[in-house]
Amino acid sequence: MVIVQEKPFFLRFFALVVLFRPPVENETRAAQNASKCLCTILFAHNANRLYFCPLIQNKHNALNTTRSTSPWVWVPTLYFAEGIPYFLVNNISVMMFTKMGVPNDSMAFFTTLLYFPWFLKGLWAPLVDTVRTKRWWIVIMQVLMTAGMCLLFLTLPRPEAQTMAACTTPVGIFSFTLILFILTAFASATHDIAADGFYMLAHSPSSQARFVGIRSTFYRISMIFGQGVLVTIAGLVEESSGDIPYSWRVTIGVCAVAFFIVTLYHAFVLPRPEADAPRSGETRPWREMGSAFATFFTKPGIGIAILFMLLYRLPEGFLVKMCQPFLVGTAETGGLGLSTLKVGILYGGVGVIAQLAGGIIGGVYASRVGLKRALWPMALALTLPSLVYVWFALARPDNIYVLGTGIAFETFGYGFGFTAYMLYMMYISEGEYKTSHYAICTAFMALSMMLPGFVAGWIEVRLGYTDFFWMVAATFLFTFVVTEVVRRRVDADYGKKITLPIL
Repeated sequence: MVIVQEKPFFLRFFALVVLFRPPVENETRAAQNASKCLCTILFAHNANRLYFCPLIQNKHNALNTTRSTSPWVWVPTLYFAEGIPYFLVNNISVMMFTKMGVPNDSMAFFTTLLYFPWFLKGLWAPLVDTVRTKRWWIVIMQVLMTAGMCLLFLTLPRPEAQTMAACTTPVGIFSFTLILFILTAFASATHDIAADGFYMLAHSPSSQARFVGIRSTFYRISMIFGQGVLVTIAGLVEESSGDIPYSWRVTIGVCAVAFFIVTLYHAFVLPRPEADAPRSGETRPWREMGSAFATFFTKPGIGIAILFMLLYRLPEGFLVKMCQPFLVGTAETGGLGLSTLKVGILYGGVGVIAQLAGGIIGGVYASRVGLKRALWPMALALTLPSLVYVWFALARPDNIYVLGTGIAFETFGYGFGFTAYMLYMMYISEGEYKTSHYAICTAFMALSMMLPGFVAGWIEVRLGYTDFFWMVAATFLFTFVVTEVVRRRVDADYGKKITLPIL
């Protein structure tokens, strides 16, 4: 058959490339419409019958069959991408501002503010559920986060060497940097909502169960990448160039390139499940959220539960803001004077791996003995290893193996002890609106780290590191009191053989 209105060869070739690209799950209707549109424009003939090319006709028909995208293709990268901006905003920012000479009180306060989007994300979760698809939100948020990282790379200020050495860099010169961090944080929190919803829509319940371990493993890998690899890169560049601002600019650039690659990959590879459809015009999600809040705050013993969620991790809430500044701080300020490279290896590498190991072992232990019996061992593991930093401040060891062992001991204890906290959030969320109630619990989890984080730097500046770490030890009492009160109320068998989610 003769094709009328012949078009240039490169346009016809483009149509063939589009039509023969690798299929995406559940893209049947979109692919069919795109095929017809391209054929109409580029060949100006009967696109419904596609007489001009039997190969294209066959390809077009093949797209009408449902093809399955293996979760192995997208689950690992999706949860790796979920972790990168979180650790960039909440962990790398602490180290970067400290090395740039921002005083501890300002650094701790403003980096704690960056945690607000994860605390508030439940407020706009219904918007993600009702407007557009979860896939759309994931890709758009990743594009925005990539743009934010690129702007951070291009606009990162360069403080004077004298102010960095004296730790007197005014935080005001980082105003635009903080704005970019908070925008990235909002995009990251929204991405978390969409990613978790997409995970439940894009494959079957049995497949979801099989990939719980995979998603948590790759989130943990992003934790090592964010707290270990990126800080180590900053340390290597700093040692080779002697330029602290340049080292962090390179680090953020590496992060931006890595995230851009993941974003581009997801734009083409993420499946398009039919269940991932917007629910525009529905008001029920907002009503459901109101009901979820009302039923949560009327649960029996909810006041004690909230106190537990706010106070159980109080020592860690103070410690986590000051441990890295202490490790890199100069002897004049009471710090250990470690290089950025050593902190990246010890705290971001050895420490994170030990924390993950503690979490795994804690999960196994809790599943065998239950939450009630696990509470006290885990509360002790969460608190007592923090005394390592008291010893660090008094003895001032410089042996890297001694430091690595101490850091690993403290972070392993935290990983082990945090398991009880996660289990208790699941326990208090039981009943109707379980998912919503667990989300509310995670908001209190965020708040438990924000409240001490706001004042940790202010207290350290006035007490010094040694007395600050003794003060942290004194807050063990709050953990012990709420642990005993809650232990008396928890069902004896709760927690046995439960698979814990990884946050």
